[in-house]
Amino acid sequence: MTHSHAGQGSDPNASPTDNPPDKPTEHSHGHGRGHGHGHGHGHGHGHPGGIKGFLLSVFRPHSHDAADSVDSALEASSEGIRALKISLAGLGLTAIAQLVVVLLTDSTALLADTIHNFSDALTAVPLWIAFVLGRRAATRRYTYGFGRAEDLAGVFIVAMIALSAIVAGYESIHRLIDPQPVSRPYVVLAAGLIGFAGNELVAVYRIRVGRKIGSAALVADGLHARTDGFTSLAVVVAALGVLAGFPLADPIIGLAITAAILVVLKGAATDIYRRLMDAVEPELVDAAERSLRDVAGVREITALQLRWTGHRLRAETSVTVDPELDMVTGHAIAVDAEHALLHGVPRLVSATVHLSPAGEAGDRQHQTLAHHHEPATH
Repeated sequence: MTHSHAGQGSDPNASPTDNPPDKPTEHSHGHGRGHGHGHGHGHGHGHPGGIKGFLLSVFRPHSHDAADSVDSALEASSEGIRALKISLAGLGLTAIAQLVVVLLTDSTALLADTIHNFSDALTAVPLWIAFVLGRRAATRRYTYGFGRAEDLAGVFIVAMIALSAIVAGYESIHRLIDPQPVSRPYVVLAAGLIGFAGNELVAVYRIRVGRKIGSAALVADGLHARTDGFTSLAVVVAALGVLAGFPLADPIIGLAITAAILVVLKGAATDIYRRLMDAVEPELVDAAERSLRDVAGVREITALQLRWTGHRLRAETSVTVDPELDMVTGHAIAVDAEHALLHGVPRLVSATVHLSPAGEAGDRQHQTLAHHHEPATH
């Protein structure tokens, strides 16, 4: 018996090829049935009014405990787009201000930081496009929807971080070989502080929203911005070195910035690789197993799979039940199991629950399909 529907009301990525009501699936013992009940997880939140309230709503978005609510896919996409719009404007202004100072002072360290800031701002564009694509309805070709575009945008982010490291490293080495004087070090120092403030504000916002909606690409972009902020502080150190009579501090700090970018590159590449390989956090699997074990009538979990598509999480599970149950009772257990998953697993938008009779009856029935299946892992 197989039961599936999208949580939080209607899923914008629900496949148009789903079985219609009461139509049997390919399994003689299964059926699919849609349910239109939604899950109301509303929470009352308020921010103070006026300018303070506006700033809080921008940089301190409402936070929900992941176990208490499941954000709808459309709301999550909208919040991601909003974060990208704000961070793109913030980083763009920060980078432009720093570029002006670079042209006035000829600072290599500040140039490396400015290049990184520009690349960080530009990574918002493909992510923005990906969030918009992810809101499109599923088609007969893309039956899971277009959420994977978000992970592909993450690949672009990784490439931009790598390009930043190459350019910044090249410029720093060039200045070590052919040193150039840095003019107006006090201005460079001030620009570094501005860069830190701008990047850290954007980083806090991106990371917070990215973790809230489950977007690995947005979190990676936020961590990228945070590292930019700390490397801006390194520019301040370079300016102080020049003021202290050590001009080589400028290209040396530029190389340190390059190393910091490489550290970010490793972390971001790991996160995006895991998403593309359908890796999930083990604690999500633990949460799903706990939710299923608490459902009355579920005897054993025989299979459980979770996968991310962008910032949406989907689940497929097989459980065993009493072989003497009638179809109506079995179906009720499947509904309860799915409902428990939607409430117990953060950012889960849909789940498919397959029921099998416990004991020898189920084993005999599944022998027909055994040669089609890969060895299962638990």
